[in-house]
Amino acid sequence: MNPPSARPTSAKAGTIATPVIALVAPSAFLPEIEALDRAIAFMQQLGWEVRYDRAALVSRSGRFPAPDAERIAALYAAAEDPEVNVVMALRGGYGISRLLDQLNFPRIAAGKKLWVGHSDFTAFQLALLQHTGHASLAGPMAATDFGIEQPSTFTLAHFRLWLEAAFDSTSVPVPAGWTGEVSGLLWGGNLTMLAHLVGSPHCPQVSEGILFLEDAGETPFRLERMLYQLWYAGILQTQRAIVFGQFGDYRLTERDNGYDLRDVIAHWQDKLSIPVFSGLMHGHVADKLSLPIGGYARIASGAEGYEMRYAFNMQALG
Repeated sequence: MNPPSARPTSAKAGTIATPVIALVAPSAFLPEIEALDRAIAFMQQLGWEVRYDRAALVSRSGRFPAPDAERIAALYAAAEDPEVNVVMALRGGYGISRLLDQLNFPRIAAGKKLWVGHSDFTAFQLALLQHTGHASLAGPMAATDFGIEQPSTFTLAHFRLWLEAAFDSTSVPVPAGWTGEVSGLLWGGNLTMLAHLVGSPHCPQVSEGILFLEDAGETPFRLERMLYQLWYAGILQTQRAIVFGQFGDYRLTERDNGYDLRDVIAHWQDKLSIPVFSGLMHGHVADKLSLPIGGYARIASGAEGYEMRYAFNMQALG
C-alpha cells in the first residue's frame, strides 16, 4: 500500500479552461535571455495569460538567477496568487537542492496549483509529493521547451491535453518481454535527482507504485550505478513496474566496451521480478509527454509493446 503522504491531494483532476501561468526560476540562471521572450510570446499567442517578473527571471547571482531567499519568495508568491492556476519552471540545471530544507511545502500545496517542469525541478516535485501528497506534472519548461526556435507540436499537444482533460495515454512499440496489466501510483522523473534524494526526508516513500525515470548526459554505467542506489535503498524492488524514458546525450568510450543503455535495461529486466518497460517518450528531448507525479497509471503490455494510460485520479483511467 502507498502511505498517506504519497497519495495526491491536488485539485487538478478537473480541467483548466483558461490557463494563468506563473513563471518561476528556482534553478540555474538563463543563459539565453531571448528564450524567455520567445516563450512568453509563444504562450500568449495560444491565449494563455503569463505572469512573470522579467528582471527576476533574467538576473544572475552566481549559478542562479537570484539568492536563495528571493527564489523561495518567488515560489511562495506563485503559490499564493489567487488568479494563477499553473506554475511553470523556466529551466532546469542546478539550484533546487539548496532550497528544499527551507521550503514550507504545506504552504505551497495550499495554493492548489499545477506545478510543471522536469530535470532539476524533479527534486521539488518529489519533495512536494512526499511532504503533502500534492501531485504535479513532469512536463515542459518555459525557456527550454517553449522558448526554442521551433517548439515541439508533440510536446504542446500532450501538455494542452492535461489542461483540457487532465488525462493522457501513449502506445510504445517496444516489447517488454512481459504480458499483462499493471496499475498503481505514478511517480519518478529525473533519475539523478531521485537518487540524490535517497536517504533524505524529501524522498517519497512509495511502494507498489509505477516508477518512471529519465536522464540526459549520463553514460550507461553511471545510470546503472544510480539505479543500484535505488536498489540498495529498497525502492526498485518494492514497485509494481519500472518505466524507462529517454536517456540521451552521452558518449561511450573505449572503457565502456560497448556497454550501452540496452544492456542496462536488460540487466534490470533480468534482475527484477516486476515488469520493466522502456522507450517512453519523456525526458530531456524535444518531443516529450507530460506525466503526473503523484497521479495514477495503468499499463497493458502485449507481445508488440505496451499502452500506458495516466491521470490524476484512478477513476479517470476507466
